[in-house]
Amino acid sequence: MIAHLSGKLLSKQPNQVIVDVHGVGYEVQVPLSTFYEIGEIGGPVELRIYTHVREDTIALFGFQSPKEKLMFEQVTSISGIGPKLGITILSGMPVDELVTAIRQSNLARLTLIPGVGKKTAERLVVELRDKLAKLGTEAASEQAAVRSSSQQEEDVVSALVNLGYAKPSAEKAVRAAASASSAELPFEELLRGALRQLSR
Repeated sequence: MIAHLSGKLLSKQPNQVIVDVHGVGYEVQVPLSTFYEIGEIGGPVELRIYTHVREDTIALFGFQSPKEKLMFEQVTSISGIGPKLGITILSGMPVDELVTAIRQSNLARLTLIPGVGKKTAERLVVELRDKLAKLGTEAASEQAAVRSSSQQEEDVVSALVNLGYAKPSAEKAVRAAASASSAELPFEELLRGALRQLSR
């Protein structure tokens, strides 16, 4: 099973490239995101490969980043979505936006992708929404890890209220903990700092 190709880029089109590996040219289907990033013809290229084997053919699908390949594998694990539609879906929007649309059950956004109707969009949401936490990609952790400082502070206040603290006291403690550091604190550190303020 081919999992990785490294060689010279012989040709590229928006949905397909040919990679020369020691004199052998491999035809690889790619999403638009990979096409944009892959570099110029004649230059070196490395692709993560998904090998699709059928009775009558072997097809290679290539990706510039691990999270693209992982998302492709998740999407094509859904009944009724084959590799070609999987490539179309990844071409329809960046992985981070796709993850956000699925997590938010944004069917209107998903159905803007060519070939994705309402039923397919619903299957994407139902089958992938809970799996996205396991992807281990920047996209999957986007909403938890990449937040504005104000949103972060609101989340910590909410956590403190859930622990039983009064909201005014929680807000005061969070502001104090945040101002005590010159850098933006991660959620866990901000929460610990606020708890220290509350214990005084």
